[in-house]
Amino acid sequence: MIIIIGASKGIGNFLYEKYKSLDFKVLGTYNNTSSSDELSKVDVTDYQSVSNWIDSNVESLENITLINCAGITYNAFAHKSDPDAWKKVIDVNLVGTFNCIRAVLPIMRSQKFGRIINFSSVVATKGTPGISAYAASKSALWGMSKSLAQENAGLNITINNINLGYSELGMISQVPQEFLENLVKQIPAKKLCEPIDIFRTVDYLINCEYINGSSIDLNGALI
Repeated sequence: MIIIIGASKGIGNFLYEKYKSLDFKVLGTYNNTSSSDELSKVDVTDYQSVSNWIDSNVESLENITLINCAGITYNAFAHKSDPDAWKKVIDVNLVGTFNCIRAVLPIMRSQKFGRIINFSSVVATKGTPGISAYAASKSALWGMSKSLAQENAGLNITINNINLGYSELGMISQVPQEFLENLVKQIPAKKLCEPIDIFRTVDYLINCEYINGSSIDLNGALI
């Protein structure tokens, strides 16, 4: 069973449709908008909301892969930022990811199997002005994943991150064309990450038992 958190658009939607097309059992969530009646509305910042949804599907959950794609960003220089908007990014990207992991871990531990894949970002290492909340939330996933890997590796549960660079999916749609062209010039590969490479990396982590507590750079050599 593959669970995709944030499956209504962007990377999450791409992975949801891809795995469905390959005849995997897939569950997906959304928060604000959804183009499919198959997805479930879940607020990842509310642990009880996540837990209730997992409990409602518990009978179908076996050999679970949890893919955390839900995320938001907030652009503002720190000295001009709205503290509540800044905190909201942490609540969704970090606390929300933990809530989803926390809800499925007991099931994974009882079954002695689990794959957890979080989407981090190149901005966790590449300083970028105006996105301190997003960078903080994504870099925090690294430490969290290492700690959780230590706790669960003996039960065949892996927790890893994909440090995604700039891709053709997701938040790139919010980048103005002029800035995007300049951005691509900075990428040594001279192109955005294609969706198929995201899928290949996710699938690799699902099928590998010995990569654990790690973060894989998927960024076209952008550092």
